[in-house]
Amino acid sequence: MTGTPPAAGTPSAAGTSSAAGASGPSSPPVRVLYLAGSGRSGSTLITTVLGQLDGCFAAGELRYLWQRGMVDNRPCGCGAPFNACPVWRAVTAELAAVAGPAFAADPAAADPAAAAGIARRLRTRLRMRDLPAMLRRAGAGRRAVPHHADDAAIAAVYPAVARQVSRSGDGPVVVVDSSKLPPYGALLRDLPGIDLRVLHLVRDPRGTAFSWRRRRGLDGAADRKLMSRPPVWKAALLWRVWNAATARFFEAAGPARYLRIRYEDVVADPAGQLGRIALFAGLDPAGLPVDADGRVTLAPTHSVAGNPARHRTGAVPVSDDAEWVRALPGRSFAVVTAVTLPLLRRFGYPVRRPAAPPAPAGTQGGPVQGGPAGVPGGPVPATTPSKEG
Repeated sequence: MTGTPPAAGTPSAAGTSSAAGASGPSSPPVRVLYLAGSGRSGSTLITTVLGQLDGCFAAGELRYLWQRGMVDNRPCGCGAPFNACPVWRAVTAELAAVAGPAFAADPAAADPAAAAGIARRLRTRLRMRDLPAMLRRAGAGRRAVPHHADDAAIAAVYPAVARQVSRSGDGPVVVVDSSKLPPYGALLRDLPGIDLRVLHLVRDPRGTAFSWRRRRGLDGAADRKLMSRPPVWKAALLWRVWNAATARFFEAAGPARYLRIRYEDVVADPAGQLGRIALFAGLDPAGLPVDADGRVTLAPTHSVAGNPARHRTGAVPVSDDAEWVRALPGRSFAVVTAVTLPLLRRFGYPVRRPAAPPAPAGTQGGPVQGGPAGVPGGPVPATTPSKEG
């Protein structure tokens, strides 16, 4: 993906006219590939690989744009602070006259209180305790997440991001949003100007619970702020709730708009499964940077948030992060299995512990730190930004 600043007067799907852009009936919707499901399921790897294709913008976890990008000024996937990244500066400049005081032509001049307010209200609107009500509303054909004035700003982001993609032909532009949270995906589905396709990414819950217990800096090994580390019972509960909710919200849309893929199948056949995902999104899989040995070659993307592995570049081997099979304690294995049992067989996972793979040389059985799901790697050096997702 090559970012180029948008031209003045470019049509915007936000529905508001301005010098930065104006939308109209002829404005096509922005195609968004939304990665939904539980965290630690390989979404960063898939997002980053897709971001190498022409016509695709790997945006990362866009629901965190407001807090981690605009308020905290955390690193973009390219390594630059959010306010210094030329692509995000172009996005915020375009949105300055469209979406209110949260944006400014110079990101450093934007009103942090406005962005923080959107972030705070979004967290409130997407609370887990409100999920049953959201599902009832969606089942009745109503908006799962009730309309709010902030929706105009949220909707405006996607066409502005899409306009950063350099088109090499007449193919579609796809924005990949790896936010994962099912209610946020339901919110996007109901916003004007968005053509949503949902990739439901599933991983064995014992593997995700084990991965959540690893200590990882939010943006790399040198980051003192850690990613959340829920206990195994909570990680299991989140896996069950978010995967069940993803299926409830989106599965009925049919194969043109909903695709479920297992992490384990991706790492077993990277070229085949990533090609399947690209075709589902409407992208040409011919450009996927996967070699015959299953390695992917990654250039920097502009993901706004996610697993610290979003910063990894170069040739990266894709292999199954199956250390949990050997190292997850028996009690934890039993707890996660019991909590997630209703969905285990539905998604094709065994109830019993699989045979343990051999321990990688030099690990002494300890957890691999700093690498993304599906990409092995040691601690990320302090000078190297790391990735999320």
